Amino acid sequence: MDKSKIALVLGGGAARGIAHIGVLKVLRRYNMSFDIVAGTSIGSLMAAIYALGLPLDMVEETALKTTWKDLSDFAISKIGFLDGINLERIIERLLDGKGFSDIRKEFAVIATDIENGDEVIIRSGSLVRAIRASCSVPGVFIPVRVDGRLLVDGGLRNTVPSEVAKAMGADFIVAVDVGYCVKKGRITNIFQVLFQSMQIIGSELNRHETMSADVVINVPLGEEVDQMAFDKAAHIISVGEKAAEDAVPDIIRLIKIRGHAG
Repeated sequence: MDKSKIALVLGGGAARGIAHIGVLKVLRRYNMSFDIVAGTSIGSLMAAIYALGLPLDMVEETALKTTWKDLSDFAISKIGFLDGINLERIIERLLDGKGFSDIRKEFAVIATDIENGDEVIIRSGSLVRAIRASCSVPGVFIPVRVDGRLLVDGGLRNTVPSEVAKAMGADFIVAVDVGYCVKKGRITNIFQVLFQSMQIIGSELNRHETMSADVVINVPLGEEVDQMAFDKAAHIISVGEKAAEDAVPDIIRLIKIRGHAG
């Protein structure tokens, strides 16, 4: 009988996704091993770092000093106002020259084809470009052309890729949901309307997509931490770490019950 496969799936969330660093620190502390790893948006970057076995120290250091300004390379374009080159450089530096071929487990990056709405599961080619595409928030970053397809943030179709992991053969899924920032209060302008709408849709997608997971590590960041809160990185990482510590007993217990131990 084939060995059961355990998957780790990491969702999107921009600055909120920095919480994945805290989660991954805990999973490494407990020597948890995963056969399948998949990620969307910033979760795809964190998933790649984890799957490659890269040290988290530099990732945390980068998160603590990165600001929205560091990502802002304004471009003259009809399909986005940030070029994405700065984002790509950060991804490249964190991956330390590694690519898909260096990952010794089943791994996938999730993006969305903005020209036809298809979910795109990337498992080969340029890892840096794949992650940049998955992180390219539509209307903000210029979409990325990969193998003839115009790709944007995977979160449009799949905020937490549990179903992707299942399709890859996962029998037991641990999902990390950093949540969306649905704020309560008066809306006074179009930008607030658009932002709030994205948060509401994202929250509903997360609720639906985490239903396929066996354990969901919910990171309770609250409405005071939105997707632009890079200045709160230390707090975000800390909350992620605590959420993972709280979830570890359940992960271990359920893995044993399901017969995945050993």
